[in-house]
Amino acid sequence: MSTFEFLKLQLSGSADAKIQPLMKSNQQIFLIYLKSLSDGDKIQQLVVKPYFEMQSMEDYCYYLQSLADYKEFKGNDAALKDIFHGGVAVILPGQVVILDLKFQTNKEVLDASVETTIHGPQKALSENLEVNLNLIRQRYHSSTLMVELMGEIGYKSKVQLALIYDESLIRKETLEEIRKKINEIDRSVIQTTGQLMRNFTKRRTLFPTYLVTERPDRIAYNLALGKFVITIQGTPFTLIGPAVFYDFLSSMEDLYMPYWITKFLVTIRYIGLFISTLLPAVYVGVTSYNPELFRVQLALTIAGSRATVPFPSYLEVLFMLLMMELLVEASIRLPKAIGPTATTVGGLILGTAATEAGLVSSIMIIIVSAVAISNFVIPINEMGFAMRNVKYVLLFFASISGLIGVIVGLIGLLFFLVNINSLGEPYLKAFYSERTRKKQV
Repeated sequence: MSTFEFLKLQLSGSADAKIQPLMKSNQQIFLIYLKSLSDGDKIQQLVVKPYFEMQSMEDYCYYLQSLADYKEFKGNDAALKDIFHGGVAVILPGQVVILDLKFQTNKEVLDASVETTIHGPQKALSENLEVNLNLIRQRYHSSTLMVELMGEIGYKSKVQLALIYDESLIRKETLEEIRKKINEIDRSVIQTTGQLMRNFTKRRTLFPTYLVTERPDRIAYNLALGKFVITIQGTPFTLIGPAVFYDFLSSMEDLYMPYWITKFLVTIRYIGLFISTLLPAVYVGVTSYNPELFRVQLALTIAGSRATVPFPSYLEVLFMLLMMELLVEASIRLPKAIGPTATTVGGLILGTAATEAGLVSSIMIIIVSAVAISNFVIPINEMGFAMRNVKYVLLFFASISGLIGVIVGLIGLLFFLVNINSLGEPYLKAFYSERTRKKQV
């Protein structure tokens, strides 16, 4: 098999693969490269333009070999590897020339602002689809990585959408289902992947079944687990699926830290999840229905702090939780320069004033603070928002029947989660399958 046929076969499934013929007189050459990785301007200036300016093919060959970006051809596999690193294969009559003309994306790439980590890569995706494909290709050099340009979505917006997956790992049923969902999109304007997620989820559910991320390293990691990635023009956030419960409590830093530190951090996240969800409901259940569960000293302390509070415990908790939600929303909407300061000062003043006025107990301030801190331990915002809603449901059950209501609410929540699936994958399973476990991303 010739080099041209080999490269054409290997790159046939990628929409960003470019096979460009150049014809002059009776001579024809081919340029083979990936548009998302190679610099189109350099190709035009260093390869295409000189081809039509030089008189003979021999002079053109000598010219290409004199370039600083020239790389010696070492076989078909090496040429394919060079293409996946931004190279351009120039197929000449009886000769192949490799040029390293990778596209540099430093000007358009910013640091991650939502999913921040201490260790590991700090770069995030951009709002340019071609730049995003470049960043993904840079972290996933595989001939089995497929990029499908699914056309323009949205009657008015006409936004370009790309579906990315590893054809050797993804389930065929999953791929067919997501293609069907993309083809069924019926909206006039699509601007973010969040709109796609709502469109894909026909059944209204509180818990997210698709993962939204801005990190190229998380994308590469999930591609190696047999998942797909959807990215669209105009947003730095991509959609990953299928996504299960475990995915929303994992951080990319888990891959970069030592084993036992990772296990400790994951445990802390799950503890924070339970605290943010259960603590308000348990407090109401115990103080209103089962105070005998406290030790005498603690029960007297809580009773003393609530002596001046004119409301039942569930109204006290609900009032403070709603104030906390308002502070969180204010911190998001205010300008970044004053947001953290304004909300911190506002929270301190509000908590102190409410306690001194006898509207809430001092222990309530501790509980609300613990809930707020624990909720921010969850790495993915969508799951954090879901759990912020769940705690109000459990609080409602606790206000009706105490700890029995909390247990009933937890059982109902478990049944609800068991019935959720993400493109056929059970929501409460670990997606780390055996076939990918052997490849260790």
